[in-house]
Amino acid sequence: MGFSKTWWMEMSDETKTADDNEPVIAPWDEGEAPPPTKIRITEDAEATGDTLAAYDYWRAGSGRTQVPGIIKCFGSRPDFLRQVVDFSNTIHFSEGHLARRHKEMIASYVSYLNRCPY
Repeated sequence: MGFSKTWWMEMSDETKTADDNEPVIAPWDEGEAPPPTKIRITEDAEATGDTLAAYDYWRAGSGRTQVPGIIKCFGSRPDFLRQVVDFSNTIHFSEGHLARRHKEMIASYVSYLNRCPY
């Protein structure tokens, strides 16, 4: 099942406001669990070998201890995870035309629009 040519319009319809100007909220925003992902998530506690090393690589570069879901979804491909981390650090977290905080705000908003559970 792929995206239709108007997938962005279909998704934006879900964020339009109702007649009473209250936002239309997805069910998982109302206290329900988010839908399960189709990607195997390797949690911190079950990470071993190359996956654990890749998580530690991310931790060393970020200064954070808890690996976020967007990183965990690459846990089954630790070789690719390291490349994603390096690319992300170069593109997202380097100064350029936009400051890092502005890039983070844009990324957060896009994740919200895409209903990204992580």
